[in-house]
Amino acid sequence: MIPLHESGDSVSFVVRVHPRANKNAVTGVVGDALKLSLAAPPVNGKGNAACIEFFAKLLKVSRSSITIASGENSRRKVIRVSGLTVKEITERIRM
Repeated sequence: MIPLHESGDSVSFVVRVHPRANKNAVTGVVGDALKLSLAAPPVNGKGNAACIEFFAKLLKVSRSSITIASGENSRRKVIRVSGLTVKEITERIRM
């Protein structure tokens, strides 16, 4: 299980992105990060947009509820989710 950090009305966690994969999916855990495979390439913001879209669908929230708090130009990103609790995120990701 990865650490989830609650701060005010948002929860953040770390992901390690594998771009240009066959499909979008959570593929495991790497250290303290959730391993995420994305089909999108990491150019012109396509990878970040795909990451936000993936978590919005997975967590059943709007895209505006998901932000990349840090790591926009890195494979290691901190994802911030507004409007959900740690328990709700854990249940929806099933870590």
